Amino acid sequence: MYEYIKGTIAELSPTHAVVEGGAIGYHILISLQTFSALQNTQEQAQLWLHHYVREDAQQLYGFAQKSEREMFRLLIATSGIGPNSARMILSSLSSEELKQALLTEDLMRLKSIKGIGLKTAQRLIVELKDKVIKAGFEGDTPQQTGQSGGAIRQEASLALHMLGFPKAAVDKTLDQLLRQHAGYSLEELIKVALKQI
Repeated sequence: MYEYIKGTIAELSPTHAVVEGGAIGYHILISLQTFSALQNTQEQAQLWLHHYVREDAQQLYGFAQKSEREMFRLLIATSGIGPNSARMILSSLSSEELKQALLTEDLMRLKSIKGIGLKTAQRLIVELKDKVIKAGFEGDTPQQTGQSGGAIRQEASLALHMLGFPKAAVDKTLDQLLRQHAGYSLEELIKVALKQI
């Protein structure tokens, strides 16, 4: 029913945003991934919407990226996964990390998400792996910069995350920096990333 909303962020928290559009404030439920993306915007934002209708409520779910919304829709189409579970999954793993976990059948990664047990993780893989491939998500993976570059990136990501920076923002910044210059040392990469996060 609704495709997206573009407007002023009137309120922002890790679980929801209030976006004013056309003199109306819309309460929109968001993931941590989207929260991290919205923190970098000044006041204007565009969120891709999913309108969820229940017998007793109507809810809007918003996503900073269209691909995150598509992953959300795949998740809620899986038996046993509702919109709140899907939002929890997308708050724990970025869309890219979730795609990789599904494509590589990484049960341990999926089980690390709060509320996801072995059976649910197996069901996610069985029901979503082929859908992710058909949707073209398999081509979205960023290229690795080599073993040593990958190890440096992983250590930098862990260090920045432990300093309190959101994982999605850290990963996005590190990917951009390593695409521009793959020869950073660990110390250089962390210093440059700290200036850009």
